[in-house]
Amino acid sequence: MTRHEEHDDAGGRVGRRPRALKIVGLTLAGALVLGAAAAGWAYRHLNDNITSVDIDSALGDDRPARAVINPATTASADASPLPSGSLNILVLGSDSRSGTANRELGGGDSSGARSDTAMVVHIDAGRTKATVVSIPRDTLVTRPSCPLSSGGATTVAYGAMFNSAYSVGGPVCAVKTAESLTGVRMDHYLEIDFSGFARLVDALGGVDVTTGQDIDDDKSHLHLKAGAHHLGGKRALALARTRHGIGDGSDLGRIELQQTLVKALLERMAATRLLTDPARLYRVADAVTASLTTDTGLDSLSELMTLGRSVQGLTADQVKTVTMPVVTAPSDPNRVIAEEPEAGDLWTSLR
Repeated sequence: MTRHEEHDDAGGRVGRRPRALKIVGLTLAGALVLGAAAAGWAYRHLNDNITSVDIDSALGDDRPARAVINPATTASADASPLPSGSLNILVLGSDSRSGTANRELGGGDSSGARSDTAMVVHIDAGRTKATVVSIPRDTLVTRPSCPLSSGGATTVAYGAMFNSAYSVGGPVCAVKTAESLTGVRMDHYLEIDFSGFARLVDALGGVDVTTGQDIDDDKSHLHLKAGAHHLGGKRALALARTRHGIGDGSDLGRIELQQTLVKALLERMAATRLLTDPARLYRVADAVTASLTTDTGLDSLSELMTLGRSVQGLTADQVKTVTMPVVTAPSDPNRVIAEEPEAGDLWTSLR
């Protein structure tokens, strides 16, 4: 028996193996502790990324009625209850945040904030179908008086462009103006800035889109031949913003491209198995949360995850994209107004 060996109580030998197993066990335990710490740090980091606005408190009760909420459902006895009622979410794409990344992508500083993209995302009860309604930013509306975070309120403005609401009163005024225009209660608010959109596309490995015509727009620095393209974040953002190189140069042509991108992103997310690729999942989550502003009902990672889980069965084929019916404004050939009764009928269907 060597000096490294000992007898156990049964007379057998125990030597280096138990000692080695102890080392392995300690190493695994340490790795688990470090893994848990890293996971905890990642969760806190993603959670802290999110900016929120208390829209419900700011607007009070003078708003359209909420839709009837269906009881939560569960996929199995072990699953956590998931909400299944219908939802209406105002989604804005903006250049609202200052910073080098946004400036390089064409964004302005926060004092010159604009909402370049506005969509009302309606998720049906059961959360297996959705309708995305784009609102042209050049739509002339009656902009209601909106409370300001500094105190006081904006004045009512008649014949104002829809996207001016964000400029004068931020997310609160954007929501109030959208509700005034549509008569639909916005259950949630989501805003993502230029750099966040570009980072999201890059984190997903790019998106595949097909354009029906050549795009030649020096202002957005986008030049594409008609056909299929794989776009990285910077060019995908340029596609979402271009308007001068397509059609008649109006916002309606740009909206069609934005709707194409929405479908492309959904398809890419479905094809990219994020749950089996933790590193990519983290990059996607970091890209989204770092550039995200929400209402207080979605201002935590757990709330966003619950929303995501509740619509996990929603595929690109089950998402319908439409544009609010509009006609040229009598007062200005470069602006539009809601076409009635078609626009009203559309919003009524989403209540």
